[in-house]
Amino acid sequence: MVLHIVTSVALLGEVWALVALNVYVTAAADADLARSAYRLMEVLVFAGGIPLSMTALIAGITLALGTHWGLLRHYWIFAKLILLVAVILCGMVLFQPAPMAEAMANGTLTAAEQWRQVAVVAVQLVMLVSATVLSVFKPKGRMR
Repeated sequence: MVLHIVTSVALLGEVWALVALNVYVTAAADADLARSAYRLMEVLVFAGGIPLSMTALIAGITLALGTHWGLLRHYWIFAKLILLVAVILCGMVLFQPAPMAEAMANGTLTAAEQWRQVAVVAVQLVMLVSATVLSVFKPKGRMR
């Protein structure tokens, strides 16, 4: 349980850092700073986001299957699983820091593309906060 909580909280912090960096880069006019920030985001994703999300997912499934809560007994647990999988998929499919750094270097990056990246990580943050709220309040309701 401790592993699941620690990795989930760390993942929340990592995504918050990505939101802050993305907003700062999008609002800044310095192309060199933006390229560096996008490269830093890539490091954060590969060194933090991927291992943390996979560990949280595996630990969460193990916890659910190994305790009385079960994986498919309560709506809130299943919702947390769906939210974490959605966070992972958003990161894999929609968040693109390396191409953003390249486009910034080429001068082809648009403000719309930058704000799209901000939106992706902001949605991830909302999903992770929602999963945290579900964990704290554990709403009633069982699945059939």
